[in-house]
Amino acid sequence: MSDFTPTAGSVTMFTTTWCGYCQRLKAQMGREGIEYVEVDIEQDPAAAAFVEGVNGGNQTVPTLLYSDGSAETNPSIGQVKAKLEALSA
Repeated sequence: MSDFTPTAGSVTMFTTTWCGYCQRLKAQMGREGIEYVEVDIEQDPAAAAFVEGVNGGNQTVPTLLYSDGSAETNPSIGQVKAKLEALSA
């Protein structure tokens, strides 16, 4: 697991300041009460390297990291909720 792995029930969201998809997902997660820690990959080289590692060398955001060490790139709010429910089961 990486140093970015979140606690159970939370996610780490890798973003950039200018990413519209990131802004939308953050707003949706806020409305759903889903906790997350945001990491700007343009400010954190280790975060950028992690995102590249799970996205075939691309810095694709938003990339979410879950407490089980799995990651999803640009998931829908439904996918995020389903994954968190599965992890809490």
